[in-house]
Amino acid sequence: MKYSLIAVACAAGLIFSSCKKETPEDPATPSTPATGSVTFSFSNEVDGQPIVLHTQNYVNPNNDTFVVDLFKYYISNVRLYKADGSHYDEPESYHLIDQNNAASRSFTLGSVPSGDYVSMSFMIGVDSTRNVSGAQTGALDPANGMFWTWSTGYIMAKLEGSSPQSTEPGHIVSFHIGGFTGVNKGIRTVTPSFNSAALNVGSTARTIYMDCNLNEWFKTPTLIDFGTTAANMAVNAMNKTIADNYMDMFTVDHIQ
Repeated sequence: MKYSLIAVACAAGLIFSSCKKETPEDPATPSTPATGSVTFSFSNEVDGQPIVLHTQNYVNPNNDTFVVDLFKYYISNVRLYKADGSHYDEPESYHLIDQNNAASRSFTLGSVPSGDYVSMSFMIGVDSTRNVSGAQTGALDPANGMFWTWSTGYIMAKLEGSSPQSTEPGHIVSFHIGGFTGVNKGIRTVTPSFNSAALNVGSTARTIYMDCNLNEWFKTPTLIDFGTTAANMAVNAMNKTIADNYMDMFTVDHIQ
């Protein structure tokens, strides 16, 4: 009898095992990539009008008419912030934006750690370290026409054009804003707002579309009158005035 009960128990166990349904494994959940890309795309304009070099007339806040022949500026030290205060710094972060070179008006950060970013900052100009680091290449190559001397360093932003209201020879308008030390330096660090938009970095490439309003050079906090000041190419009080004005020339149009 003892052996019969054991045999029955074993048979029942075999039947149960053979009838039990296999549970399929859960399908693999797609993983978030460790990094993603963020492109900055700059649109240069004058109060909403796209800048067209040499031919288009614009009006500054003082109602002076002017034409733009050249417009360049450096964007450097780009930093993206998460809500917890951690941040990503772009390595070798130096970009020369040139209105005469469409390809220069965008650049991509290719290895940004995945996650949600809530704000950003960048420098208008070139930091003091690179100003005293000897001959540079790429965007910082002196051949780009954005360098004065080793004592005064890089031109952070440059505007050239003309205005009938200018009393300079040939009615020129020419502002070369530079200097990396002292109270009159042209370097400025700015923090354009995302305007509550989300910058989620991950599997989808993201683009931040930036507007740059040239007319901010000529107002707030100081109104510029081309009849009295249409040119400046020295690190002086007017250099500081223009740099203080252009701090708010960048706004985020949208994030895609």
